[in-house]
Amino acid sequence: MTVSIVTSDANFIPAEKPGLFERVARHFLQDKRDVPFLALSVSASLTVIPFAVALYWPGVFRWWLAPIYLALVFGVFVDRFILMLHNTSHRPLFKKKYRIFANYIPWVLGPFFGESPETYAAHHIGMHHPENNLKNDLSSTMPYRRDRFGHFMIYFWRFFLLAVVELSVYFYKRDRFSRMRRMLIGELGFYAFVVALCYVNWQATLTVFIIPFVAVRFLMMCGNWGQHAFVDREAPENCYRNSITCINTRYNRRCFNDGYHIGHHVRASMHWTEMPVEFEKNIEIYVKERVFVFEGIDFFQVWLLLMLKQYKSLARRIVHIDGNQRSIDETVELLKTRLVPIPT
Repeated sequence: MTVSIVTSDANFIPAEKPGLFERVARHFLQDKRDVPFLALSVSASLTVIPFAVALYWPGVFRWWLAPIYLALVFGVFVDRFILMLHNTSHRPLFKKKYRIFANYIPWVLGPFFGESPETYAAHHIGMHHPENNLKNDLSSTMPYRRDRFGHFMIYFWRFFLLAVVELSVYFYKRDRFSRMRRMLIGELGFYAFVVALCYVNWQATLTVFIIPFVAVRFLMMCGNWGQHAFVDREAPENCYRNSITCINTRYNRRCFNDGYHIGHHVRASMHWTEMPVEFEKNIEIYVKERVFVFEGIDFFQVWLLLMLKQYKSLARRIVHIDGNQRSIDETVELLKTRLVPIPT
């Protein structure tokens, strides 16, 4: 028996009679369903950037302004911005004749949200998807015990300190010099830019660029760890068995259905509005592949519950899509079988 699942996650249906903003946006966009991305870019540009510039104004910076600024960045924008960057890295946002604007999100907005230009696309599009969490994936979770904080910290510090070096070597060995060059220009240019701004106003630079940079890289590794925590050692190359899917969460409604990670790895170019439909339509495949589907929590909550070893909390969130209602203890044992290190 298969469980019938109806999701309530994010969607954007273009209006039959769009307002002025949507009419203007459609003129520039490759896909009219991406109007929310343009709206998010405009709102971030009109709030975060002016606030950041004001902090650099002589005599303006006060330490009590820093938490207010960071609350705006992280409380309102960061999660949505990163998933907008993710989607626009996979699918062009603008029509071909307007591609000159494509660099605005990664190069202008990105640094304000902890993303150095080009590194995200290089790591995620250029390396992670082709390698699919296997041994050549520089962010593979397979060698680690995925419910141990110590293992996660090794994983994080390797990424934080060595990602650019390892990515450069990865692209060099594969003769992908254009991708490597763009990444190095973006990453090293960001470092130089931040160092120069420290001489202008180190307090503002710490608040606007350094803290978001460190925090976002930590959060991205938490997310990737949660996405690829439960790996079937019998088929680690199988996208259905090395990833998870999270449904019916606030995170999906805010972050463009990012919870449908299995579907994203199966077809990376799938539009974000299609992911819940793809999941419901192909539920028989998900059952056959014995996937892990969580309801009501996101990848970051999965990561946190693993770090706290709250296996029963995770088990209660599992959707038994095959219709077999296992006990909590049985589900916990099943979860633990997918957390052991897999030699690479």
